[in-house]
Amino acid sequence: MNIKLVSLCLGAGLFALPGNIQAQSVPIIGGHYPAGVEGIKGASLPPPGVYFRDYNIGYFADQFENGPPDFDISAYINAPRLIWITPYKILGADYGMDLIIPFGYMNWEYAGGAVKDHYFGLGDIQIEPLLLSWHFKQFDLAFGYAVWAPSGDFSPTRPDLLAKGYWSHMLTLGGTWYIDQEKTWAVSLLNRYEFAHEQTQTHTDPGQVYTIEWGISKSLSKTLDIGLIGYYQQQTTKDSGPMASNLRDRIVGLGAEINMFCPKMGMFTSIRYAGEFDAVQRPEGQLLAVTLTKPF
Repeated sequence: MNIKLVSLCLGAGLFALPGNIQAQSVPIIGGHYPAGVEGIKGASLPPPGVYFRDYNIGYFADQFENGPPDFDISAYINAPRLIWITPYKILGADYGMDLIIPFGYMNWEYAGGAVKDHYFGLGDIQIEPLLLSWHFKQFDLAFGYAVWAPSGDFSPTRPDLLAKGYWSHMLTLGGTWYIDQEKTWAVSLLNRYEFAHEQTQTHTDPGQVYTIEWGISKSLSKTLDIGLIGYYQQQTTKDSGPMASNLRDRIVGLGAEINMFCPKMGMFTSIRYAGEFDAVQRPEGQLLAVTLTKPF
């Protein structure tokens, strides 16, 4: 449902080492989907209608075990998403679709600033032609199929944050359980699985990636929810080709979220923070996400 905006497939051994700092290819890390962009009640979709959702994501990392020395990166991603939940039914579910067009800026350096650069531009567009949602008395269920198109300005010599240079497919399955009849307590799990095509410029076939996001929330009023969130992203199969790595990257994140609704503006706002740990073959940083949702 969203883009690999910022869990940040930033690349183990991102750049050439000091003393050989000319540009070289960056290994592919992770898939398109950025773990952590959905949180509490992340598997619940709205009723039929048209919705505009704007994801604003900041990512900051200065830890990269076994990576480049003195590594530091900061990034901001803006990802507008248009969602249409139609009045039609498929297998008893509301049928919908959505489109995400991400833009972003990132600044990175390593080796004490000896190597540094920045980038701003369009990212890879996500098209989700199949989005199904079921709503039961105490349970919501969602299923989706999405395609990522290599629409961004990909370069094999910089971190593949926004533009990854290959097509990929993503399956989504998730559910939200409302523990009490008043639906003030909720537990949500959202699973994603990605399959990638070959990256044409490097002739490397990225491995498959599994992501799970979870949230536990409590409604304090009709307009305010708070909760804990977390995510786990793991490469499940090895890359193949010239830039292939024998290691499968991994990241874990844990944090908190607050959701608010402003009746006067008719807008939902969520603020989410997560700190990362247990990283393998990728940076370990902090994520801050602010999501605005406006129904029409």
